[in-house]
Amino acid sequence: MSGKAKRRDDDAASDADSEGHAPPRKAIKKDSDDDSDSIFVCEISKNRRVSVRNWQGRVVVDIREFYLKDGKQMPGKKGISLTMDQWNVLRGHVEEIDKAVSESS
Repeated sequence: MSGKAKRRDDDAASDADSEGHAPPRKAIKKDSDDDSDSIFVCEISKNRRVSVRNWQGRVVVDIREFYLKDGKQMPGKKGISLTMDQWNVLRGHVEEIDKAVSESS
C-alpha cells in the first residue's frame, strides 16, 4: 500500500507542478517574418544574398539562397548564419583566403 500511495502522491505532485508551469513552447517564426529585422547588405548572385539580422536575440551575418514564391523572394534552407564571433574569425582570415584563391586559379 505504501508503494502505491507514494506513487499516487508523486503523480499528484507532478500533475500539480505541471499545471500552469508547463515549459514554454518555442514560437515558430516564418522566415518571411524575419525580414523586418533583416538589413540587406548585398546580392552576391542572382539568388544569393548577404544580410545582417537579429535571430534568437543574437546579431548574425546571414549568407543565404532565396527562391520565388508567389512572386516574392523567400529565404531558403541553404545558407549559413554566422555569429559575431564566427564572423570576426572569418574576417581575420580574409587575406589567407584571398591568397589561397589566387594560388588555386
